[in-house]
Amino acid sequence: QMQLVESGGGSVLPGGSLGLSCVASGRTFTHYGVGWFRQAPGKEREFVAFVGWNGQLTDYADSVKGRFTISRDNAENTVYLQLNSLKPEDTAVYYCAADAHVYKLVAAKPDSYKHWGQGTQVTVSS
Repeated sequence: QMQLVESGGGSVLPGGSLGLSCVASGRTFTHYGVGWFRQAPGKEREFVAFVGWNGQLTDYADSVKGRFTISRDNAENTVYLQLNSLKPEDTAVYYCAADAHVYKLVAAKPDSYKHWGQGTQVTVSS
């Protein structure tokens, strides 16, 4: 069973930056696609970003394009999400998710992922 642990969340001012990490253990991470999702209070979980197994293929929600960057280091079993130019509407719990069979066309659907982390809180407020 794969375990995913997110870290790096916190509180920042609008326009600030944060770097999130998702560390995998329990299974070889190399051939898993990984997505980041977020969920704000009272809202459904929404897709943020996706990275394919080798880091070459990425995809982003329109709301974060140009501000967030996803990357991975398979040697470290880690996927990163750099959050720049943060806005109050980015406030949410951020989750990483992994699956050996996910691909770009279905990467935005939470049901495409078998393994989930516990989440890390990101708060953007003045």
